Amino acid sequence: MTYRVTISAQAEADLRGIYEYIAFKLRSAINAAGQLERLEKAISGLDTMPERYALYGTGKWTERGLRKMPVDNYLVYYIPDKDTLTVRRTAAGDLNSRRDPDGPPRAPLPPMDFG
Repeated sequence: MTYRVTISAQAEADLRGIYEYIAFKLRSAINAAGQLERLEKAISGLDTMPERYALYGTGKWTERGLRKMPVDNYLVYYIPDKDTLTVRRTAAGDLNSRRDPDGPPRAPLPPMDFG
């Protein structure tokens, strides 16, 4: 089965934030473009077998089928439903480093709004 992959407005904003952080705060436009390309490629690959990645935590989001896919140091959160898959959020997933207050959000963000 092939899913139609959609990206929520919040996930689009997350991707822009990741790009801008790497390009402008870290001053590495080439790395920013490469990271964005890897994230977009991984997201588009969710059109087949999206269940291969783990469910997110417990509670209402697990009941709704929210899953998380690691991509480098980031996590992509998405919900597959019938023939459509919606990417809800994308966040930095390196839980062992200190968060840069000017950087992209770290995952998990308590509470994380998947809208």
